[in-house]
Amino acid sequence: MSRPVTLFTGQWADLPLTTLAKKTSAWGYDGLELACWGDHLDVTKGAVDKDYCKHQLRILKKHNLKLFAISHHLAGQLVCDLNNDSRSDGFAPASCAGDAEKKRGWAVETMKDAARTARNLGINVVNGFTGSSIWHLLYSFPPVTDAMIEDGYKYFASMWNPILDVYDECGVKFALEVHPTEIAFDIVTAHRVLDAIGRRKTFGFNFDPSHLLWQMIDPVRFIEEFPDRIFHVHMKDAALQLDGKNGILGSHLNFGARGRGWDFRSLGHGSVKFEEIIRALNHIRYTGPLSVEWEDSGMEREHGAREACEFVRKTDFSQSAVAFDAAFDK
Repeated sequence: MSRPVTLFTGQWADLPLTTLAKKTSAWGYDGLELACWGDHLDVTKGAVDKDYCKHQLRILKKHNLKLFAISHHLAGQLVCDLNNDSRSDGFAPASCAGDAEKKRGWAVETMKDAARTARNLGINVVNGFTGSSIWHLLYSFPPVTDAMIEDGYKYFASMWNPILDVYDECGVKFALEVHPTEIAFDIVTAHRVLDAIGRRKTFGFNFDPSHLLWQMIDPVRFIEEFPDRIFHVHMKDAALQLDGKNGILGSHLNFGARGRGWDFRSLGHGSVKFEEIIRALNHIRYTGPLSVEWEDSGMEREHGAREACEFVRKTDFSQSAVAFDAAFDK
């Protein structure tokens, strides 16, 4: 059984959902992973208005698309971030701009509403970020103590456990996209974040190999480490472009800039070994969607989205139900 192929709408929020749904269907996708911004999904409304949820689902159904997950990355980032500059002002309502705690308070409530909206949509996965109060302490100078890092994980638990209580009530899981700037950004920190919340079952991961590759972490190893915590999968490629002059920290160069040490690529144009990822997903019996998160500054996006759908269909395969040499037993 092939897994459904979906498109994450976060990079397409400039288009109305009606327009994007029509395009996505024509490109060959099975569904959408709705971002909770633009006009794609309003979780404040969806949490209390089932008719609104039915309306959004009808837009998808009109184009033979299904919904398996929603994503609220921008709000999730504000829950634990310091929120002490203007970069994240656009993630929250304008009334919160410039006020770190106002942004945080809004984020906590809207992340709870995301679980309620997911329930009203009939799905059970919300993807997103958590933010991190200690990401800026990554390099230990000025000196960073163990206690400072531990306090960051305690703070994460204090902020997210009440949110996750709502997810439990709604029968919905939260899937953190392990990612630099989050409380978990590699395998070691992913284990640590699970420990911080007592490994409660509601919390798992949106697996995205692109964020691991450029850190020189084996994406397959991540799947093997967390077989029961892979709640959702992003298909996204990346490429290391190290030339002896640049490095993996990006050199303050924008994505797509010439000379940058790594970059995101459209599927099949980078260094991620997707066949090995499919084999690992088969091994843990993951049957959920493979959701294309399309990011490539060097390629026209509609061409890239269509080609990416074709790439996933060509790459995905089911696990064999029998041993290849079983015929010799006859």
